[in-house]
Amino acid sequence: MHALKIKDPEEVAEVKADSKNRISLGRKVKLVARHYRVLQERSSGRIILEPLAVIPISEHWLAHSPKAKASVERGLADAKAGRLVDAPEDFSKYVDPE
Repeated sequence: MHALKIKDPEEVAEVKADSKNRISLGRKVKLVARHYRVLQERSSGRIILEPLAVIPISEHWLAHSPKAKASVERGLADAKAGRLVDAPEDFSKYVDPE
C-alpha cells in the first residue's frame, strides 16, 4: 500500500473510544462518502479514513477495462449529443413484466 500524504489537515473534534473500541465522529465531521477504508499508521497509531467509491461486482469489469470504458463513454457522449439510431427490432419483448 502507498504512503498517504495529508495535504491540509484540520482538527474537527476530539473523540474517545468506548468500551468496544468504537469511535463516534460526531456531527462536526462532514463525510464525503458512505464507505471508507480504515488505515492505521503502524508507527504512530494514527487512524485514517479514506473515502471509497463502491461499485457493484457486476460492473467491476468495466472499471478495469480501459477499452470497454472508453466505448461506453463514447456511447454516452453520442446519446447526449443526439446521435442515436433506431434499434433493428423491438427489444421490449425481452423484458420480464413484474
